[in-house]
Amino acid sequence: MASTLYTVEHARRLARSRLPRMMFDYIDGGSGDERLYAENTRAFEKIELMPRVLTNVADRDLSSHILGMETGLPFGIAPMGMCAISTPGADSIMAREAAKRRIPLGVSTAASATLESIIEQADGYAWFQLYADPAVEFVDELVGRAEASGYRVLVLTVDVPISSFRIRDLQSGFGFPMKWGPRQLFDLACHPRWSLATLAHSLSHGMPQPMNYATSSQGISFVRGSSRARADWDFLHRLRDRWPHKLVVKGVQAPEDAVRIKAAGADALYVSNHGARQMNAAPPAMTSIAPVRAAIGNEMPLIVDGGVRSGEHVIKAIASGADFVMIGRSAMFGLGAAGAAGLADILDSFA
Repeated sequence: MASTLYTVEHARRLARSRLPRMMFDYIDGGSGDERLYAENTRAFEKIELMPRVLTNVADRDLSSHILGMETGLPFGIAPMGMCAISTPGADSIMAREAAKRRIPLGVSTAASATLESIIEQADGYAWFQLYADPAVEFVDELVGRAEASGYRVLVLTVDVPISSFRIRDLQSGFGFPMKWGPRQLFDLACHPRWSLATLAHSLSHGMPQPMNYATSSQGISFVRGSSRARADWDFLHRLRDRWPHKLVVKGVQAPEDAVRIKAAGADALYVSNHGARQMNAAPPAMTSIAPVRAAIGNEMPLIVDGGVRSGEHVIKAIASGADFVMIGRSAMFGLGAAGAAGLADILDSFA
């Protein structure tokens, strides 16, 4: 795993060759025919930046400020579940990079490590992402754990009311909990480096699983197809009353929803279509920035993810009205291609 990665596409190709196909397809795949997956990135490519000259840029500063956090860069790592399928210890690797670069790491409800361990390793540079799980007591427990652990930003994801139709996962048999059959075992056997590394890590740390569920006092198991349909406006209002710190609502694209969420007391909006993994007919995230910004005004922080594959894309998102950008698959491709070194390469390429 010594190759230097200069582009996300290079990392993607290496990850495809090194990961079991079902693991790669879970990371890389979108919903339906994956039209939106391609459009998310294509929307950035359609934007041109007009060069301006004779401006002194000898002293450049990429630091930023978002939700009370001073960051070293204008982008962070989006919340993603079960990152350990990309490389053993992925959540710890991302946390250490977040601390090193002073960028926020989104910590998924379905993370492969506990929310407590991740924020500690990230030196506080972490936001906790919450799903409206059907188990009310589990949600309340997670919110309490997040506050007790020092999280000061809670990200409520609202664009996953029901499980999506992901053809690649259906074809490979990938799911949570995993069902092992001849096809899956053959896939693992064809990728011995990943399989042996994961086995070795599992002997001392246990098999990869959503650890916030595994460590819950509620005895809840993670099932990807579980409904999150209870995330309605009443849920948002109750969460706003319950959470005393910064509250971000993720998965917003409609300006009308943005206005209502702002009125409900959210501290920031997060434009996202879940990396094209939910509603394939939705618009690209990039094209939603301007109308949402127009609806909420200039004061409310606006975060975006979806299709971001380079530092140039980060610039385009900010120029279009975003205050901060999060990267998802790009980070996972780096991890899958070359572990910690691969993630570092990808983050370096963005900066």
